[in-house]
Amino acid sequence: MTHFEQTAGVPDAAEILRSIGDAAYEWRLDTDVLTWSGNAAAVLGIADINDLSSGASYARRSDASAGGQCRLDAIQQAGARDGGEGVAYQTQYAFKRGIEERVWVEDIGRWFAGLDGKPQRAHGTVRVIEARHARERDLMQRARFDSLTGELNRTALLEVLTSTLDETIRNRGSCGFLLVTIDHLARLNESYGFDVTENVIAEVAKRLRARLRGKDFLGRFSGNKFGIVLTSCTPDELAVAADRLLTGVRDEPIVTPSGSAAVTVTIGGITAPRFARTVSEVLSRVQDALTTARDRRHGSFAAYQPNIERDAMRKESLRASDEIVAALNDRRIALAFEPVADAKTRDVSFYECLMRVYRADGSIAHANEIIPVAERVGLVRMLDYRVLELVVAELAAAPALQASVNVSPASAVDPDWWTGLGGLLRANSSAAQRLIIEITETAAIQDLDDARGFVSRVKDLGCRIAIDDFGAGNTSFRNLRKLGVDIIKIDGAFVQNIMKSDDDRAFVQTLIDLSRRLGLQTVAEWVQDEAAAQMLKEWGCDYLQGALTGLACPERPWVADSKAVAV
Repeated sequence: MTHFEQTAGVPDAAEILRSIGDAAYEWRLDTDVLTWSGNAAAVLGIADINDLSSGASYARRSDASAGGQCRLDAIQQAGARDGGEGVAYQTQYAFKRGIEERVWVEDIGRWFAGLDGKPQRAHGTVRVIEARHARERDLMQRARFDSLTGELNRTALLEVLTSTLDETIRNRGSCGFLLVTIDHLARLNESYGFDVTENVIAEVAKRLRARLRGKDFLGRFSGNKFGIVLTSCTPDELAVAADRLLTGVRDEPIVTPSGSAAVTVTIGGITAPRFARTVSEVLSRVQDALTTARDRRHGSFAAYQPNIERDAMRKESLRASDEIVAALNDRRIALAFEPVADAKTRDVSFYECLMRVYRADGSIAHANEIIPVAERVGLVRMLDYRVLELVVAELAAAPALQASVNVSPASAVDPDWWTGLGGLLRANSSAAQRLIIEITETAAIQDLDDARGFVSRVKDLGCRIAIDDFGAGNTSFRNLRKLGVDIIKIDGAFVQNIMKSDDDRAFVQTLIDLSRRLGLQTVAEWVQDEAAAQMLKEWGCDYLQGALTGLACPERPWVADSKAVAV
């Protein structure tokens, strides 16, 4: 605008602009004349606005190198034609107040075309946004960089990895990725505290950074892990870089407020696209390499190498995972019932309910085929709950039935599984007293306190609890007493040889005797013949289970017309 009018009763436009911190301008692009409102010098913080009387003189004060876009570029790149109402533009750039001082300004305006359709004049306002720009810069910094180390965060690191991998494939080159983990960080945290642990992480980042090439990228991948993108990197260079980093971290102890700490890192690495052509493949396979290095020795490096057996196992896991999900969705999970008989009368006391999975082709998969895979792929809790539903339905349908069911360690600590069990038993109140929950001895001894909590909750619901495969682990009878279980199921690996092995015979007899003294009932698994059964009965064993008393079958012996119970 060339002038600012004042109307009676209406404040001067310059006064309005001054009150809101804006300065107005009109720029004639055809003559390069730049005219300002009266408050422009004060807004921009310069002595004389006449120093900015042309577009060229203003452009010399505009510093787009700091990451902004100058006014002329914003006008020329507006990407629209003037239909008579002008074309809006908006940009930010650094304005030079002096040789050393710069402030960020926001420039908002509208340009108008001449007869040739090109920008002829523009008008708009500028305001200083130094504080806002600092906040935006801080937010951008936080969005891309880790606050503790100052290095790239995971998101930004993966963006760099993606672009580097794409460029490497396009140029038929080779790049590398290292996954670096700080060893025993949890131990450091326990010994020194959280503040010292953070100090260690930050110092390790500095040491890694100091030993990288200028063209490489470092980022914090997760809590104790760093990722490093090595551009233009061959397999030999990958190993050299990893060795340099290992040495750089371990050579000197890290000084912390609580004392010096000896720290090492373990590194897994991969070269791409030789061994990985996508980011997901890079991350999956570099983790394999890191696991290999850890298994070998902490403080070492391993480069990814294809492993036929591991890859085959993963393919099998994926196939089995799909099969398990399909079986759950199609209701192809069923039960088989194995009798557990009284050692004296041989009458069936209860049935152990075992899972069977019917495949799509009609064949049957037993639990020992499915459970290990389900545990590996994280589906075992879904299977456990489905089996629990089926068992409770059987108990509800047969008031005289007593049954036991195995629970995996993952389900035993899963709140959803407990919620499901409670809901099922509340809906079928008589079932709890006739239900025995079995957990393996190895699961019980992983965390004794967790196991005690599990036992207590099972009993609070009204169920009994048994430890399966007892003798396979290292549970002492002292711990057994603390657990408060009701039944001990002696591992069949010891029972099956009691007629041939003096050691097994002594072991099983001792287990039965100690269990009786603790008031626990015992079940001998894998009982094969009458001679073994008689010996077990004489020792005081309460129940027998195995080929002698009957193998698992889908029929329901307690029902005359043995049909499946619908759930």
